Amino acid sequence: MGKSNIHLGRILGIPIGLDLSWFLIFALMTWTLAASYFPAEYRNWPPALYWIIGALTAIFLFVSVLLHELGHSVMAMHYKIPVKSITLFIFGGIAQIASEPPSAISEFWIAIAGPLVSFTLALFFTLLKPISSTFSPILALVTYMAYINGTLGLFNLIPGFPLDGGRVFRAIVWGFSKSFRRATLIAGNVGRVVAFLFIIFGVWMVLTGNFVGGLWIAFIGWFLESAASSQVQQQQVHDLLANHTVSQVMSSSYSIIPSNTTIQDLVDDQVLNNGRRSFIVEEGDYVVGLLTFHRVRQIPRSEWGITQVSRIMIPIEQAKLVEPDTELWKALEEMDRDGYSQLPVMFDGRVAGMLTRDGIITFLRTLQQLGT
Repeated sequence: MGKSNIHLGRILGIPIGLDLSWFLIFALMTWTLAASYFPAEYRNWPPALYWIIGALTAIFLFVSVLLHELGHSVMAMHYKIPVKSITLFIFGGIAQIASEPPSAISEFWIAIAGPLVSFTLALFFTLLKPISSTFSPILALVTYMAYINGTLGLFNLIPGFPLDGGRVFRAIVWGFSKSFRRATLIAGNVGRVVAFLFIIFGVWMVLTGNFVGGLWIAFIGWFLESAASSQVQQQQVHDLLANHTVSQVMSSSYSIIPSNTTIQDLVDDQVLNNGRRSFIVEEGDYVVGLLTFHRVRQIPRSEWGITQVSRIMIPIEQAKLVEPDTELWKALEEMDRDGYSQLPVMFDGRVAGMLTRDGIITFLRTLQQLGT
């Protein structure tokens, strides 16, 4: 979880986070419901009751969004795809799935699972309406939840990538074309068209007097366009890196340090003098660990002189490693999935080089300049 996220706990082993932007949409939604929607639909409530039901409805909405994302996550785990986290934020929620689905059918079911959960919740709250009809505040809550979950399910089925509908569309194109690349590019570009339609419609609403609603629609369109463009660019990066291996990019310039080196000596001799930020740790002739500058920074400066690197290194058994003939795109996916900026390259139990994110970026620029 990032610094802007509040960790709420885990569900099914998945970390659940609350982005700080959620508080903005929670406050805005509570105010809209309490000051406008509920007073127009349900008259003669005490003023405080409008705010209580407004806040409860906003909370229930985000519980529904969480369940929607859990639908995607459970289906992803069914297909053996790890789920890194679920985050609630200003636009609702997002499940961070560690890798792309392995097949068109798995893409379809992972994508459709979220809307199916939303439609199930809409049906559930609809069935509760007769039971709650004698108490108007509860009736107001379940009526709105039935409506908003149905709307959430329908909205997500719009074929605008990366909305769920866009992923369903990609799965269908993938199934017919047998090409994930082609399906991604088609779905991404269709998603951009849908996003621009959102922006145009939002601007039209602003010009015709609905400033807040139009601005919100245009903002959603901008968000979708950015996400769709990012997906298209990711596919283009994949195309550039295809058929290239780690051995073409790895650097043979890396530092090996003894396991009994103190942090102070490491900083003085390697970090400050040579600008090194990652190190291979050896004990005798054996590689025993990996040390990154991030781990060095976690130790108080007053302890640098007495702390050996063996105490703070990542043991080699726990470190993420790659081999020289690993596909470069797969190595980059592993780095993104686990948050690494560098990976040791091992061959026959010995270090062959170091793969860094900066090295991959430089290689990409070279490929682009060559027109490859």
